[in-house]
Amino acid sequence: MEKEQNQNIENSDSIEKEVSNDEPLNNLDNTEDETKEINSEQKILELEDKLARTFAEMENQRRRFEKEKDEAFEYGGFLFAKEALSLLDNLERSKQILSNDDSLKNSETLKKTLEHFDIIYKDLISTFAKNNIKPIESLNKKLDPNFHQAMMEIENDNHEPGTIVQEIQKGFTIKDRLLRPSLVGVSKKTHNKDEKNQENMENLDEK
Repeated sequence: MEKEQNQNIENSDSIEKEVSNDEPLNNLDNTEDETKEINSEQKILELEDKLARTFAEMENQRRRFEKEKDEAFEYGGFLFAKEALSLLDNLERSKQILSNDDSLKNSETLKKTLEHFDIIYKDLISTFAKNNIKPIESLNKKLDPNFHQAMMEIENDNHEPGTIVQEIQKGFTIKDRLLRPSLVGVSKKTHNKDEKNQENMENLDEK
């Protein structure tokens, strides 16, 4: 009887040892599971971040494409419009040449020709305006480097210095872009003869 009791005690001790030996393995398994969960969460976060970046880049590309498409539609005729301005220039030159021809002055032929030129000119300006191509206002305006290009200075005391008093070539814009600047002459103060003589005397004294 005692032997059986002793044997039972030994068996229970061995079972307890086995259980205690299994506990570290269970802890290791739990740690591995937790590590796997953390790694999975990190991968999910990384994937979400990559997806967000990809969508943002796609959206930026779409906006750039839309902008380029709109600009191409709005300004696609920019070069054509710029070249078409030469028609106006040629009309102006032809009018000037005919007007200065002594053999045609005060003739009915010259009058009718110039009238036809004016009609063509107005039609061209109207066509340009329908396509958002408009002339730049220049005369009696202050020089604006964004729209005007000064070609000469003209002595004129009736206007403030820097005022446009002559338009050599008309400039144009297409929508909000400069198609070509106006070529102009701007006013400057006249020098009195006394001032000029004084400057000449000072120059002579220096020599």
